[in-house]
Amino acid sequence: MTIPVQPAPPADFASRVQGTLMGGALGDAFGYLVEFDSLAAIEAKYGPALLVDLSQASGTPHFSDDTQMSLYTLDGLLDVLEWANSGVGADINACQWLAYLRWLKTQNMQVPSHTPEQAPRWIDSQSVLHHQRHPGNACVSGLAGGEMGTIFRPVNPDSKGCGTVMRSAPYGLLPNIEAETVYKISSDAASLTHGHPSARQSSGAFSWLIHQLVMGGLSLRAGAESARERAVAEPGADAQLLARLEAALTLSTYDGEPLSGDSLTDALGLGWVAEEALAVAVYAVLVTAPGALSPAGHFLDAIRLATNHSGDSDSTAAITGNILGAFYGEVALPPSWLKLCEAPSLIRRLGANFIKLTTGE
Repeated sequence: MTIPVQPAPPADFASRVQGTLMGGALGDAFGYLVEFDSLAAIEAKYGPALLVDLSQASGTPHFSDDTQMSLYTLDGLLDVLEWANSGVGADINACQWLAYLRWLKTQNMQVPSHTPEQAPRWIDSQSVLHHQRHPGNACVSGLAGGEMGTIFRPVNPDSKGCGTVMRSAPYGLLPNIEAETVYKISSDAASLTHGHPSARQSSGAFSWLIHQLVMGGLSLRAGAESARERAVAEPGADAQLLARLEAALTLSTYDGEPLSGDSLTDALGLGWVAEEALAVAVYAVLVTAPGALSPAGHFLDAIRLATNHSGDSDSTAAITGNILGAFYGEVALPPSWLKLCEAPSLIRRLGANFIKLTTGE
């Protein structure tokens, strides 16, 4: 049997890893300012220009449960990598489940006594992650039941909230493995809390996209088209996911002013469910690309578009930030926003640990 040789991580791999993590956190913090506001409420609060800058926060801007869970996804991968580097194989999905159970404890919620012991790790002692920032119902209930969900025995079988997609960027950062493996790891982990096919497949497609940008070196459009093609190829492909991705790709090619606000969510959905959140983010990064004068300018334009609507603004903005951070690396991160980022040293430390464990650098 011939084992395919995977390309080495790109020279700017470290920047892309940190860009993905920090970009998601910045987008999340920006969108979280208006997550539960209608478009009319956003205009009433910030004026006709809507929300345009992180400095408009009244007080310190905070990231939400989206970034919390994304960081716990990363820590679950760190656990696997640490075992592997010591010569011991570990069940990836089991490590992810244990990581999410540890996250559940940070939300002042009880973990059922019959679950395996969750050995404490460094991330668990970081008090900044112990705030309750509107955790998703399916994420909480899927973990609080104490059963490890799988694609064959899913928990919350009808749930397809975006809680799977918003936490799954780290899977796409795994180097030295095929994109197909990334897709499987991501979709399997989605089953820990969400059982609907769209939740699993949207998560897999998102992680596939991140991997194609970071490891495949694809352009934003080529990466999005590749993710759409992988979604189409999935046995039992979810029709709504395919329709949303196709709409995002097609609408982003139209001339004229980009869709925004209500016209955006009318076309692609409000983002509360997985396929809608992914579609809004894909549209935002693609439609703002032609007019971008710089990576940071592209980041700002896309994040603003992905935020100013009546839907799940923090998740759509976080996913948008993940994508652009993966594509450009840290150069996409606006310096003025970085100064306002919550817990940047924590995020960078986890990212640095991941880089060291995957590349030795």
